[in-house]
Amino acid sequence: MGLTAKIRTRDGWAVSHAVVTVTDMAGSQVLRAEADAEGAVRDSTPLAPGPYVVIVTAVGYAPAASTAIVTRSGRAELGAVTLARQGGTELPPPGPWTVDPAHSSVGAVAQHLGISSVHGRFTDFSARIEIAPDEVEKSRVEAVIRASSIDTGNGMRDDHLRSPDFLDVAKHPEITYRSAGLTAAGSDRWTVHGELALRGVVRPVDLDLAYLGTGADPWGGTRAAFRATAELHREDFAMNYNQVVQAGIAAIGTTLKVELDIQAVQGESLPQP
Repeated sequence: MGLTAKIRTRDGWAVSHAVVTVTDMAGSQVLRAEADAEGAVRDSTPLAPGPYVVIVTAVGYAPAASTAIVTRSGRAELGAVTLARQGGTELPPPGPWTVDPAHSSVGAVAQHLGISSVHGRFTDFSARIEIAPDEVEKSRVEAVIRASSIDTGNGMRDDHLRSPDFLDVAKHPEITYRSAGLTAAGSDRWTVHGELALRGVVRPVDLDLAYLGTGADPWGGTRAAFRATAELHREDFAMNYNQVVQAGIAAIGTTLKVELDIQAVQGESLPQP
């Protein structure tokens, strides 16, 4: 009996300081519970069958309210409750934003041997975002990645990825992305249309972008957070190397999943330490 829930941010992190308040339809509080370190709420207080109002709050996040129906079992199972950062429903203020590499990541995942995944990331990159003042669809992003900064946690594999079989960093030291516009895909989701230049080949690549909200940082600035994903096919960028190990199974998959976690600081430059 009682209440169960999992409190998460939009990108899946636990909100450990969340508080869940349950009131009856007359507005009287019948239950108040706090989330644990994993964002889980478990309260054994029995609830009488009927409808209730559930409000989830946490410092720095916008409150979330919903209606729950308690059955004869006396349980209210809310499942996953997602909290947005305070102000997260508002788009970032217009103007220039500078991506902070120290608090961002540019990663890629490839299938290995048909049964598992290899994760890699680029450690040296820079990017700039320009939020358009009138039509957000006209906003722009430009990014430059040093191809030699690939890191999969294995030196021999990284050297092979830098070779002409893959990134060919000696001839093509930079990977660039330039957007050409955005299309809304929801209240906080966008499709970014742009061109990726990789290994000397330029192809159109769309990013599925989720806007996670804005907030103040400890240095007096304003930050915006985004998460973006895309899928690339290696052969589109002249990376045709492969090794078939058995029964037609390739050592490395031909599809790459790109995963971007981005923090951008408002302004033309990053704050000085």
